[in-house]
Amino acid sequence: MSIQANFIQPLSAPTINTHSLNETKQASTSFKNVLTDALNEVNQLQVDSQLKTDQLVNGQIDDLHDVMIAAQKASVGLNLAVEIQSKAVNAYNEMMRMQL
Repeated sequence: MSIQANFIQPLSAPTINTHSLNETKQASTSFKNVLTDALNEVNQLQVDSQLKTDQLVNGQIDDLHDVMIAAQKASVGLNLAVEIQSKAVNAYNEMMRMQL
């Protein structure tokens, strides 16, 4: 029983695959859209929290629990965004330090 495996492939000139370039462009656009949507959602949480706080101060609403929940949601969302930004910057710095 003989097993024939050809693990070494001959070297050839690199080819540009336009299909993969299009996929990469679509993926980066998709990532950009996801990131933009997430930041818009964090901003909306901040705006909602401020609006409910203003309404509580002006006596337009009297549900303190709802105001505190909105404030906590805004706080958690902002902390998450800051952590993601920090991790992205750290990953970028690590990639820049790599030697090829």
